Amino acid sequence: MHNNLRRFAFDYASSEERQIDQGDDQSSIHFPTVFLFIGTKVSDAIAPIIQINERKWDNNAGVMYAHVVSRDWIAASADHKQGTSGIYSGSSVPSHSEDDRDEAGKAHEQNKMQTRVTRLELPVHTTGKSMSQRKDVYTQLHQDEGHLLELNRMLRQISYSIAEYGRLYASFDRIHVAVITRVDDPLNVFVPEISLLAKDIFNQSFKSVQMDLYALISEKEQMESFGYDSSLGVAFLRELDYMQSSQYSFHAPLHVTEDGISIPVVHSAAPLFDLAYLLSDKNERGISSTHDLEDNCEIICHMSLLKNRKLTDVSHEQQGERYNNTSFKNNIMTEDGRQGYVSAGFSRVKRPNESIALTVMYQLYRELVVRMNDIQMRSSIEKLEVLGLTPADVASVTAGIVPDDHAIQDMSGIMTHGISYSQLKHMTLREAEQALFGDGCEAYFRDNFIRAAELRMSQHSAAEQLHQHVQQTLSKHPDISLFQLYEWTNEANEAESIWRDFHGLIRDKSKVLESVRGELEQMYQESVDEQSFQRLPLMDKHNVRSFIRCFFDKVYRYKLEMLRLEMELAWYREYETALGQLHAACSRQVRVMKQVEHELHQAARSMIREADDYIGQNIIEYYQLVTAAVMQDIEAKRGEGSFFEDRFIGNLSQLAEAGAEALTDKLMAVCKQHILTAAPFHQTFEEELLRRANVTVDYSNREVLSKDELFKKLYRTLEEHAVIHIRLLDYTHEHRYEEKYFFGDRSSEFIRYALSTDETSRIYKLGCVHERRSSGVEKLNLMGGFHVEDMMYYRNGRVYYDSYAQNGYEFHGINPDLLPDIR
Repeated sequence: MHNNLRRFAFDYASSEERQIDQGDDQSSIHFPTVFLFIGTKVSDAIAPIIQINERKWDNNAGVMYAHVVSRDWIAASADHKQGTSGIYSGSSVPSHSEDDRDEAGKAHEQNKMQTRVTRLELPVHTTGKSMSQRKDVYTQLHQDEGHLLELNRMLRQISYSIAEYGRLYASFDRIHVAVITRVDDPLNVFVPEISLLAKDIFNQSFKSVQMDLYALISEKEQMESFGYDSSLGVAFLRELDYMQSSQYSFHAPLHVTEDGISIPVVHSAAPLFDLAYLLSDKNERGISSTHDLEDNCEIICHMSLLKNRKLTDVSHEQQGERYNNTSFKNNIMTEDGRQGYVSAGFSRVKRPNESIALTVMYQLYRELVVRMNDIQMRSSIEKLEVLGLTPADVASVTAGIVPDDHAIQDMSGIMTHGISYSQLKHMTLREAEQALFGDGCEAYFRDNFIRAAELRMSQHSAAEQLHQHVQQTLSKHPDISLFQLYEWTNEANEAESIWRDFHGLIRDKSKVLESVRGELEQMYQESVDEQSFQRLPLMDKHNVRSFIRCFFDKVYRYKLEMLRLEMELAWYREYETALGQLHAACSRQVRVMKQVEHELHQAARSMIREADDYIGQNIIEYYQLVTAAVMQDIEAKRGEGSFFEDRFIGNLSQLAEAGAEALTDKLMAVCKQHILTAAPFHQTFEEELLRRANVTVDYSNREVLSKDELFKKLYRTLEEHAVIHIRLLDYTHEHRYEEKYFFGDRSSEFIRYALSTDETSRIYKLGCVHERRSSGVEKLNLMGGFHVEDMMYYRNGRVYYDSYAQNGYEFHGINPDLLPDIR
């Protein structure tokens, strides 16, 4: 149930982001783009990046994704489908998104990714530790040209595939390559070879290749092997310093033809990458969160868009400062020409659709429960009528069980003993019955009346009868709820239940039965001569026959009435058990409904906690009012009680009987079709947030949040959450340079406010990437100019790197003497 609720929330959020009439659009990238993932440890970033690009870029179908991995990772991968090395397409990435999809959903997502990722398995092993793992891995690749040939084929396949999507791009003059790796992954020892080979092959199809490196740093994972992993990270950063130096050059026979002929790949003295981005899971304040990987993926995608965006609205683009890559590079370069590194921070303010979906579902359910409980009190007789327990109901049932009194006439055919009326007239009725019939009448009545009634009684089920009666009554009276049935059948609460009246009916029926038994006994003591029937002189046989008819009509009709009373009392006893069973069923259903209410409340609260404290404020309070208003509007149009019709929620009792999952599924459907589609859910994020911020403020209160105050808080929230994802020794290092960009509607009130704030005093460049949208705004903060020696990660890891090296560990494939001195 928890997974279903979260999936519903995320599905609603996704559908809202895709709504064209909401005012959002997608950006387009100008030149073809390739994301090249190197190593096992970067695998978790692949699926989020693909999903972000699919959501944000309208020409995302032409984006290529490649992944170079080791053989041992392939063996451990759940979706590995080929046992031999080589190129194949497939998703390596189990989804780590927040929607906790069920297994079928995960399989669907993985299958969807399979056609997007081209993957190359290198026959090397990177798990575990060895004293020369990185060096050995490097040597293995260069010793076997077959592996290089496969790498060549993979990159050529990507280059050819891009050509098939030429119509999606504005220009084919340039290609953008984003190389993504983890600093502590042994496979990043191949970054220069893979990157330069890719550049060399892409240069055959494009006039220029712009290549950036995104190096991810995970400090949270370094628990078990912090010393070794830190040493690997420092080793790569030393190599990166070498690769990014202006004197870096490269010459190696990496280009291999199908005939095994090797062609050198040459890189003249220049930095390998246009820019190198270092993104940690700890921000500049030293704080980490569960969303750091997703934020880093957002940074990679937004940075790629910033550098490679197709301009669609020139008038809006000219109003704000655009990103200039050359200018940015110059500003993060030292006077001696040393290139600085870049990091970034990302934040988003949007309508919290996930929280809204679950909150509205919870409020819808609460409103339904209120309606079920807000029913006028009913009298005792009305309650008994609903449950089919009135004396008339019981009499109707027993009428079909006890034979009718016409059968009494058939008793006159019973054989009699020869006795004269003169002998009978001084006898009591009991004596006369014995003299005339012996035990014949009792036997006949027992066989044809009592046993027949008992047989018919056994063929009736009081529980079934009660259930059918209740269902028929509820169908005619939808205003009667499960909660009322629960209270009416609750023996522990006699004040509200029918039990006191029901027990009174049983007592009354028992008293009547005892009274009838007593009257019958008195009747048997009467004499024959006292009875009223026709007597004729000298006609003895006629007088005997007349008495017999009188006797049966009086005594056995009385016995038949007593039998009816006994059957009614027995039926009441059966109903007593059935009422207990009905209450137990109601109790189960009430528990399900209370469980659903608790689960919905917890799910909504949990989702709200995941949102920003400010962006998630007053969601419960505001959407309680909104949901109630929408429901009232629907009822005004369709009639009171319309929510309990089949086209809406239907019979909650039956849903509860089917279980919590069936009930929540129905609630989701009603929310999706009738509630969340209403007008109040189609506001811009500024309007929604402003109304929500003021929902708890009294109308006469002068402290109502103004639009300017709201914008000020939004601006501060975006800035506080876009903290740079790198931990530096000194915040104000010498070459620090910053640029900040909003992604949103340039014509919106908030963006205009944000661009004008501190316009005369700001010390950073501020721009806006115009995207027509009303669902929210995003911010990307760039900070560049720092070097590896400024990083806390590098400074802390150097201790381990030096110690491992002194103990015989070798971390580099190339000659360490080529690397810059450890700073």
